[in-house]
Amino acid sequence: MSAEAYDRLNEYAQRASEADVEAIREKIRGMNRGPIRKLWNDVLALWRMITDKNASWVSRSMAIGAIVYLITPIDAVPDLLPLIGLSDDAAVILAAVAALAWELNKYRQAEATHDPMTVDATSPST
Repeated sequence: MSAEAYDRLNEYAQRASEADVEAIREKIRGMNRGPIRKLWNDVLALWRMITDKNASWVSRSMAIGAIVYLITPIDAVPDLLPLIGLSDDAAVILAAVAALAWELNKYRQAEATHDPMTVDATSPST
């Protein structure tokens, strides 16, 4: 993982707020494309962490920062550029997943046992 991806993740995590959660909820559904498609289960695990009020704020802010970076179209590599636009976003998602690996396990397990036919209000549709 590049130091640049961790730097971006930390920058966005430091600015994370509860207000970002609603912006994420509104935009995350459209992000399951390009290189993010391969990481979609990780994105969903980060989303579950974000919406878990029992998760520590430090962990939640890192997850929020990663997903805000993902949904922001203008970042280090603008998302509108074909083929490479989401590559920096994927690197930031991977940095968050690496940093939060142990904690994300329970959210991955929740996803594995989640009935795909039921979508609750906190889960973005895939």
